[in-house]
Amino acid sequence: MKAETFLPEDYRPAEDEPFMNERQTEYFRRKLLAWKEEILLDSRDTVEGLQENTRNIPDVADRASEETDRALELRTRDRQRKLVAKIDSALRRIDEGEYGYCDVTGEPISLKRLDARPIATMSLEAQERHERREKVHRDD
Repeated sequence: MKAETFLPEDYRPAEDEPFMNERQTEYFRRKLLAWKEEILLDSRDTVEGLQENTRNIPDVADRASEETDRALELRTRDRQRKLVAKIDSALRRIDEGEYGYCDVTGEPISLKRLDARPIATMSLEAQERHERREKVHRDD
């Protein structure tokens, strides 16, 4: 187990420091872990809420509305479950020293992009190319 990297509270990765140095990787590791913890707490609250709010509603319109709300909540939780898997994948890439590099080009992903979307696996340019190709093929 490696020693914990000191990271000031106001630290933000900067372009003028070596890419994915210890401080940057620690910054993104902490950001990902905090995001994951927040999602897991929300999920626990949802499960508790769904268990507590199971009741028989006599009015058909009210029951339909509640079922719609539940379905929406469950769909949101499913998306978040998939997001947790992507966060775990990003954490693995940090451990393996592959985090921050584009899966397609191997080039560094911009720090601004990683800060906005820490689970990004492609540079902005590669992502745009991917989406354009996907749109062309989807329209066929």
